[in-house]
Amino acid sequence: MIVTISSDDLQSKPCDILVIPVCEDADIYPADFIPELMQQARALKEFNGADGDRIVFYAPSGIQAAQIMFVGLGPKGGLDAESFRKACGAAVKKCIQKEMSTACFVIPDANDLPIGCDERLKAMIEGAYLGNYQYDLFKNPKHSSLETLIFSVPTAMLSRADDLSRKVTAICDGVILARQWVTTPPNLKRPEQFAEMITSLAQAQHLHIETLDHTELREKGFGALLAVAAGSDVSARMVILEHRPPRFQKTIALAGKGVTFDSGGINLKQPISLEDMKMDMAGAAAVAATLITAARLNLPVRLIGALPIVENMPSGTATRPGDVVKSFSGKTIEIGNTDAEGRLILADTLSYIIQTCTPDVVMDLATLTGACVIGLGEKIAGVFSYDNALAGSLVTSGHNTFERCWQMPLPEDYKDYLKSEIADICNKSHSKWGGAITAALFLSEFTQNTRWAHIDIAGPAFIKKDTPYCIAGGTGFGVRLLCDWLEKEAENQGCS
Repeated sequence: MIVTISSDDLQSKPCDILVIPVCEDADIYPADFIPELMQQARALKEFNGADGDRIVFYAPSGIQAAQIMFVGLGPKGGLDAESFRKACGAAVKKCIQKEMSTACFVIPDANDLPIGCDERLKAMIEGAYLGNYQYDLFKNPKHSSLETLIFSVPTAMLSRADDLSRKVTAICDGVILARQWVTTPPNLKRPEQFAEMITSLAQAQHLHIETLDHTELREKGFGALLAVAAGSDVSARMVILEHRPPRFQKTIALAGKGVTFDSGGINLKQPISLEDMKMDMAGAAAVAATLITAARLNLPVRLIGALPIVENMPSGTATRPGDVVKSFSGKTIEIGNTDAEGRLILADTLSYIIQTCTPDVVMDLATLTGACVIGLGEKIAGVFSYDNALAGSLVTSGHNTFERCWQMPLPEDYKDYLKSEIADICNKSHSKWGGAITAALFLSEFTQNTRWAHIDIAGPAFIKKDTPYCIAGGTGFGVRLLCDWLEKEAENQGCS
């Protein structure tokens, strides 16, 4: 896919279609901007510029484009970046159905919109670029994706639009990479395979890579992680990626849950819950894609990505409920439920990365609990942290990217639910309520007072139905969120 920026005269620009976002209650273009067609569109009863509205004019007189599509944004006062993302993503999907190859998107240049011109361009590129993605590993899509996306910008912003476009498309490539990994069937991404997928792309971006196999994990004492992997005939992997710029002030570590298929182990899941368990490595996919994107953009932050990769299967060698294992930290863990496996592999990962890298901040992303989905639904991630400023900054980045997050509580007295009579801690809560909270509290026991945040992405990591700029399957949730947060962190350090 080719993305280009242009400020040429739209009436003389050849393309399959010109896509023009409009508001339902205000004009957001100059008075002389294709006035005749604008008036015709306004006069049609079936189109008033509301969110989701679309109208197409064919062979418009005096314009080189074969078609013009007006797409509704809704009322001017309610415009935000997501309005533009959705409109452009939906427009691209319509263009794909029409078998088009080139579309030109017009950036509104009104000065009094709620978001600035740069944010409009960024959101429109994101919506169009991500909406153009189709998963084609096993069958050809019914219609081909667009080959070229053109964004027509006001002349005044042309000088900075190219750089902005390159950054946005690099981040979107990271999102698409994570989407592909999550959607890939579990038989094609077993731990060894998934580790190889990650390391091959990481090598291409010159990231430092360390991979620990089963023997090394056992020798180093990753008892909790290996307990999860014990039932599979494929051994576990730990992949550690590092982006290290020449100058940096802080080290940030990201850990991502990488269960390539989660059967539940001996505590086998119900059939309806097994259908989508190929997505239980979405945290690792998001973290790996973020590291690769950070390298492409040369972000001025030292970044560590730690990816524990396992398959949770039932067998004669599988860990049993009632077993006790020793974690990397030295704490003993009673296994109350083999389906509470994500917290086990992350416990060892957090302990290891904190001990070996001493990061200033550590965060983990995980499709950790169904309880978080019950509490927040399928579109919002839960953020857990004792550091309110850290949690707040993640919520802000979630707002910026529409990868929405909500801060959740970490009440100390809920730790009582994790007490064990025979070990230091149990991986299963004694209460059936507050499961997302007790899972986060379990992880907090392995963070050694380091600034830490846990992001439970069980809801938004995978979808069953298409949205305007995401097809059914893996969403890549977390990549844009983390890239936005890292960019702001770099700016706060004065490294931008």
